Amino acid sequence: MFSVVYITAGSMDEAKSIGRVLVEERLAACANIFPITSIFRWKDNIEEAGEFGIIVKTRTYRVKDIENRVKQIHSYEVPCIVSFKIGSGSEDYLKWIGESVI
Repeated sequence: MFSVVYITAGSMDEAKSIGRVLVEERLAACANIFPITSIFRWKDNIEEAGEFGIIVKTRTYRVKDIENRVKQIHSYEVPCIVSFKIGSGSEDYLKWIGESVI
């Protein structure tokens, strides 16, 4: 079974660093990074910030490991780390994820 993990970071450098760590440590097969605008409540204030979204593809059993690792290296006090199970997809692509993640 496979999952997608969505993470946000405050800078491109941080997003790249997180993605690289997850792929190098074989927790994820790949990480896609893109700019986003986030509007959120933080400490009772409405904030708006430019951030970078990271979409990580992995095996479902590694999601908790990814969460723990990201918390170790992320600059945010409460980083966004949410996952979604992949219901279906290209068999070849899912096979590649399975071979890339240990």
